[in-house]
Amino acid sequence: MTIQDRSTLSGSPAGAKFRAYSPAGFRRTPYWERLSPDYRVLFDSVTEVLPFRVNDFTLEHLIDWTAPDGDPMFRLMFPQEGMLTGAQVAAVARAKAEGREPLRAVVRDIRESLNPHPAGQQTDNRAWLDGEPVDGIQHKYAETVLFFPSAGQTCHAYCSFCFRWAQFVGEPDWKIQAREAAQAAAYLRAHPEVTDILITGGDPAIMPTRVLARYIEPFLEVESLRTIRIGTKALSYWPGRFTKDDDADDLMRLFERVVASGRHLAVMAHLNHWRELEPAPVQDAVARLRGAGAVLRTQGPILANINDDADTWARLWERSVALGMVPYYMFMERDTGPADYFRVPLLRAWEIYTDAQRRVSGLARSARGPVMSAHPGKVVLDGPVETGAGAALSLRFLQARDAALTGRPFLARYDDRAGWLDDLRPAPGTAFPHERPPE
Repeated sequence: MTIQDRSTLSGSPAGAKFRAYSPAGFRRTPYWERLSPDYRVLFDSVTEVLPFRVNDFTLEHLIDWTAPDGDPMFRLMFPQEGMLTGAQVAAVARAKAEGREPLRAVVRDIRESLNPHPAGQQTDNRAWLDGEPVDGIQHKYAETVLFFPSAGQTCHAYCSFCFRWAQFVGEPDWKIQAREAAQAAAYLRAHPEVTDILITGGDPAIMPTRVLARYIEPFLEVESLRTIRIGTKALSYWPGRFTKDDDADDLMRLFERVVASGRHLAVMAHLNHWRELEPAPVQDAVARLRGAGAVLRTQGPILANINDDADTWARLWERSVALGMVPYYMFMERDTGPADYFRVPLLRAWEIYTDAQRRVSGLARSARGPVMSAHPGKVVLDGPVETGAGAALSLRFLQARDAALTGRPFLARYDDRAGWLDDLRPAPGTAFPHERPPE
């Protein structure tokens, strides 16, 4: 019996209108009664700090409610013990008893401690035009710009590991967003080296088609722009966006216009588990997007307690290829939010990656990993090596803030506990290229 067959608590019919639930709304659903009293206490504390949102589709089609505690999809969307420390949970509980103002102060302090903007997102990645900052743009790599439309700064449901969690917690000074695309288009014209724009969020697919079109169409007038990427989790969190929503047909026509303009349209599908590709509505959405001319690439981080085993990744990559999607990245969980709960040691991630690669055909081996999106660039661990000074870890820049470092290999001391670039130290007699003074 499938999860869809077992999970019919809300009784909403297929193709129903989108309905999302905040923590308060979720407590009023029948699913709340399926959770233990102890878990409900944890839920109430963690959701004061970290964002939570689910919808009817995710509740009914992705989670096994016969055993939610052990279900990876439940862990993907719901708070878990260990995401906050025991002291932080206790501090939230005490502050809630004291009132809204003490609670707000405690929550803000905890959020500040969770590194809300890793890798220089709000400082070193800023874009400038005529001496003024360009709202809603990050420009880290020469050829690619990230664009954050203000109308897309939410998602159909939130992932519990989300590295963009700071966009969703109501802190205005933490948001990266643009209200319109004109300034961004002007920036692109001033920087013809930019060939790719990634429209991200949040999730661009949360916007009505008419709003998304207002952001995309100015970019079609920028001659140097060759690729438009759409970063989205909607494929598995709300596939009806591409097939059943009132303006789903308009969305396909918009995508067809992008392709007809001569641009490459890439839908960057964020997927964390092969189970996300099992529901028939998800497969229908994949087929419709491909029919509109989009190329779908799948990516996501390796996460403890969710997908930290080779079989899960091999099945995800094989299923992606079978549906016509291209496996693209296995990322390391970024150093933000509840990263300690999800962090897999780098060497263990490499072992899982290589084991999964051995289990699949060549077409499914296109995913690169394990990859860290760190401050100096995207760094991949190629594995352990033996040197004259002993064991070391071999790493390489796939992309770099300093373009001269792209493709550059380097060695780190062997460390089977390191989980991020900042945990590593240069191998004896070497230096990290990104730490050397400019030549």
